[in-house]
Order: sequence, then C-alpha cells, then structure tokens
Amino acid sequence: MSSKVGVCYGQLGNNLPSPQESVELMIKSLKATRVKIYDANPKILKALKNIDIQVSIMVPNEIINNISLSSQTLSDQWVRTNVLPYLPGTKIRYLLVGNEILSLPDKSIWPNLVPAMRKIRKSLKTLGARKIKVGTPSAMDVLQSSFPPSNGTFRSDISESVMRPMLHFLNRTKSFFFVDAYTFFPWSSDPKNIHLDYALLESTNITYTDPVTKLTYTNLFDQMLDAVVFAMKRLGYPDIRIFIAETGWPNGGDYDQIGANIYNAATYNRNIVKKLTAKPAIGTPARPGWVLPSFIFALYNENQKPGPGTERHFGLLYPNGSHVYEIDLSGNAPEKEYEPLPKPTNNEPYKGKIWCVAAKVANTTALSSALSYACSQGNKTCDPIQAGKPCSKPDSLVWKANYAFSSYWSQFRKLGGTCYFNGLAKQTIKDPSHGSCKFPSVTL
Repeated sequence: MSSKVGVCYGQLGNNLPSPQESVELMIKSLKATRVKIYDANPKILKALKNIDIQVSIMVPNEIINNISLSSQTLSDQWVRTNVLPYLPGTKIRYLLVGNEILSLPDKSIWPNLVPAMRKIRKSLKTLGARKIKVGTPSAMDVLQSSFPPSNGTFRSDISESVMRPMLHFLNRTKSFFFVDAYTFFPWSSDPKNIHLDYALLESTNITYTDPVTKLTYTNLFDQMLDAVVFAMKRLGYPDIRIFIAETGWPNGGDYDQIGANIYNAATYNRNIVKKLTAKPAIGTPARPGWVLPSFIFALYNENQKPGPGTERHFGLLYPNGSHVYEIDLSGNAPEKEYEPLPKPTNNEPYKGKIWCVAAKVANTTALSSALSYACSQGNKTCDPIQAGKPCSKPDSLVWKANYAFSSYWSQFRKLGGTCYFNGLAKQTIKDPSHGSCKFPSVTL
C-alpha cells in the first residue's frame, strides 16, 4: 500500500480551470499521485485517462436509497455507466458510496448505506472491476466519545445498526475505513484547552499520555485517528486499515473564525505530508509503522461552497492555478526552499463588533429574495427599514439588504444562523450605520 498523498478535487466554484488544466496542475504543480472527486464526472475521468494517478469516485448521496432498495440492476447500471467506460485507462481504485452519510440529519438514508455498498461491490465484481475497493467517508462525529483515544466509541444511534455491518463488510472485502479528520475543528472550538501547535503537528514539547494505554501523543491528528482505531476494536475489528479521505486546514475565513490563515494552512499541510510520506511509515501510537493513504482537501478555493467563510478557503491553489502557498505532495521538496509565509493575524479570537452586509457582486433578483427571507424569519428583524422608520432611507435594495442581513445575523447567529445567504452576504468590521439608523451587530 502506497504512502503517497493525493488531493480532493471539489468542483463547487464558477471560476475553476477545466478538468484538463486541473489534472496538469495536480501533477506538475502539486505532484499528486491520487485524486478524489465527489461524483463520477465524465470530463474529469476522461482527463485522467492514461495518467499515473489513482482515482477515487463517488456514488451521490441522492441515489443511495434507490440502489439499496431496488434490485441489483440499478447498481449494475450505475457501474456500467460511470465506471466501466473509463477502465483501464483511468485508474479508478476506490469507489465511495455517498459522503459523510452518518452526519446527515436525514436518518432515513442511514440503514440503506451498507446494503448499497454491498450492491455496488457485487456489481464491480460481476462486471469485472474487482480491483476497486468500496467504502464510504465518515466524519469524526460518528464517534460518541474520542477522548482519551482509548475511549473511542461509535455513537449509540449507529453503532450496532450501521457501524457493525459496515466494519464486517470492510473487513471481508479488505477495504478501508475512510475518515475525514480535521484538527482545525476541535482546535478552533476549544483553543484555550488545545494548543495550536499540537493541532498543527508543530509541537516539540507538548504531549498527552492516554491514562489507559499509556500511549503518548505528540499531536491531535494521531489522537483523533487512534480514537477511530479503538472504536473499531471495541466492535471486534482491530485490523481494518484507515484511509484519510479528507484532511486540511483553511487558508482564510470570516472575522468570527479563529486561526484560518495561510500560515497555519501551510504549516499543517506541509507537516501532515511529511508525516504521511515518511519512509519507513510512522503510523500512529496505537498502530506504529502502518501506512496511512490520504487525500488533502482541497485542490482549489471553491467560491460556491455554502457555510462559513472557511468552507471556501481550503484550497492549495487559487482558481487561477497559482499556489496559495508552496507545497509538494510528494514530500520531497526541502522546506528551506519555500518562501517565507505571511505572519498569522487571527490566531486569537477577534474582539469587537461585526456586521453582515450584501456582497458587492450580488444579483438583484437573488438579493431581493434573500432580503425577504431575512425579514420573514424573526422578531421584528426588518421593522426599522419600513416607511417612516429610522432606517427607511436611502430607499435602495442594497441598503435594505445590508440592514436585514445584519439584523438577522445578530439575532440568529447563536442558533446557527450564518452571514452567507447563498453567497450574497459577507462580514465586515466597518460600521454601516448611518445618521440615526443604527445597525445591529454581533459582538465577539
């Protein structure tokens, strides 16, 4: 099993290079030897033909129920259409069924996940594509407990019903447990108790010793993976290999997001590549010497990814093909050759007020419906912009949207409301208030 590091090629951007150019960039610019895509995009699969890159493709979440509940024919048909035409020229090696299914709020799909994996595997076998391993990526929230690592336990709502049959399947087919492991999320939600260097694999003197196993950890990444190892062991599967389906660190984000910057992203990704490509393999404290195949997320900063600003800033490359920071996924580039990185400015939480306003490029029709949405949600959210009220002037759509977005966000942020509105809004630290019209803000 190769310790080479690959890259996740997400496509949620309206300004990304063509598949042909992207494949060129992966090889020449990043020296990637694996790529993971989130569908079975024919243009990308054709661009990868006769190229020495192992490929992972994905069955979309939306069809898992149908594949699971219908006869074998639907699964066969999917494999015939999306896999066979590209073999053997395109090196499809992994087929992932869905993406983070067990983190979805729609629980109706959960019991259908493993049956769909079995059907896809049977189709591959019957149709002569036996080399392809079948799996499914899980986020870290499949664990109910992850600390200390020896206490790693799967969530009680999926442990017996989904995880046990899944592990049985992975074990029988010699496949992998695919996991999305980001140290950024636990660190950014608890920066007081988790040291930044420990999350960046940068620490030289911070260690944690598991009280049960007496294993000593020098970074958060190993801790997270070993929690998964112990959770699998608890269900009787101590030897299933782990594949890092995604890891990475954001190179930018919103004002209310700590630690998302180029310095940290470069530090984390360079350190993880060094660890994962080391020869002999390092593994983790619970599995010393085990190879960890992996994908770094992501190829590009993707401007149409929903959610907080960090979601659009995980790229190794900008959409114009230039590096966000220098990195070599082969692990061969000497670090002393890299240019100095910009110093981080947001490793401490931002203190002050933040407003949410319309982004410059906003489309008028979409802005108008986002304004209506913000005003319909709450508690007198838009009262001050009604005729005759203190914020009714100037009578422009952008002004009203600025007020509505700020008002909505200040009311609903604690309940999970974001300053995004399908890309129509952005955070600002410049007070948009005017005259007697005072805009509500979020204070951090």
